[in-house]
Amino acid sequence: MPVYDYLCDDCGPFTDMRPMSECDAPGDCPKCASPSPRAILRAPNFFCMPAERRKAHSTNERSANAPKTLDQYKASHGAGCGCCSGKPSRLVTKTRSGAKGFPTARPWMISH
Repeated sequence: MPVYDYLCDDCGPFTDMRPMSECDAPGDCPKCASPSPRAILRAPNFFCMPAERRKAHSTNERSANAPKTLDQYKASHGAGCGCCSGKPSRLVTKTRSGAKGFPTARPWMISH
């Protein structure tokens, strides 16, 4: 998520992390809470944070206006999806020698 600079007339410059869709909207000053215009004091940069936190911010931003309904969630995952159904999408067998076999996929093919 980008970090932008803003300039408050009373308190001076400050930075704020916000979505790119709101880059031109005025930011509220953290000290006096007055709306302050965006100032180009330096080039916008991306805040470096751990991947888990960045993913959480992205998820929260995506679901901020309307979370997915159950029907939308099921539509995004096909029937037999391994993450939802609890059963694997293909059965894998192994022989004593370590060769893999896929009996449900194409039984006439030899495994590598």
